[in-house]
Amino acid sequence: MTAQTVDEYIASFPDDVADRLRRVRAAIVAEVPPPVEEKMRYGIAAVMLGGRYALHFAGWKHHIGLYPVPTLPEPLESEVAPLRTGADSVNLPHKADLPVELIGRIAAAIVAQRAAAGA
Repeated sequence: MTAQTVDEYIASFPDDVADRLRRVRAAIVAEVPPPVEEKMRYGIAAVMLGGRYALHFAGWKHHIGLYPVPTLPEPLESEVAPLRTGADSVNLPHKADLPVELIGRIAAAIVAQRAAAGA
């Protein structure tokens, strides 16, 4: 069965990964101005930014991915760079501590970029 809601999506993972996904979700949602809209897009969870753009997060076997994460202002980009696996992908390995505070700063920077672009 394909998850219809973000809650269903998160619940489909083993408890340890689901907990990490809930923490990622909370860090993102805390930085998005209300009303916060969440939905499933492309089979993964998304937090909408201004109704047009979204910051997606997905659970995988070895990591949690954040997409799309554009180039961010320095010094934040230098902190994010070691976690990048592509131009707009950030991977958070399960074997490492979850950088919740960094995820929040990434979300805040993306929200600011979208606002500046008129999203």
